[in-house]
Amino acid sequence: MKNILSIVLVLIIVFLAYALIQGIKEPIAFEKVKKERRNAVIEQLEDIRTAQEIYRDITGKFAASFDSLKYVLTNDSLTIEKIVGDPDDPKGEEYKRTIIKKPAIDTVQKLGIVLEGLENIPYGEGKIFTIAADTITYQSTLVYVCEVGTRWKDFMGPYASRKFSKFDNSYDPDKLLKFGDMNAPNLSGNWDR
Repeated sequence: MKNILSIVLVLIIVFLAYALIQGIKEPIAFEKVKKERRNAVIEQLEDIRTAQEIYRDITGKFAASFDSLKYVLTNDSLTIEKIVGDPDDPKGEEYKRTIIKKPAIDTVQKLGIVLEGLENIPYGEGKIFTIAADTITYQSTLVYVCEVGTRWKDFMGPYASRKFSKFDNSYDPDKLLKFGDMNAPNLSGNWDR
């Protein structure tokens, strides 16, 4: 009888030790995956934001689709104005203004932005970022705005459930990770806040 009781106690101890180890490993694994995936998505969003800024320099507005964004950045040119001398010089000395056209793709490649797959969410298993662009009236002025982002659940894989908020109170899989704002001229990322 003592041997059976000893075996049962040993099994209970082994089970409790296993449960304790798993209880420690899961939050650590969640935090590691969350940080790694968040950083990859932010890096992609920063590339998209830079691409949108170049697009705006070319067209004067933001791209409402990734197809349009990629087409313009691949096929259009940036206008660079070079001024030699001072046009505001009171002495009235001559100044020279030169306009140069430079293929936008050169700038995009120099910045290390890869246009192929730019719309794909890292770890998103084929999902793409949402993209929107429009004009709004802001402080009595018509301005162009854009917003690009994704929900956390689109890239968190096995951790896309709300139950993991027990490890991080601010974790909400339905919350957007994005830059821009459709209601204000703002290109900041919400990860900066």
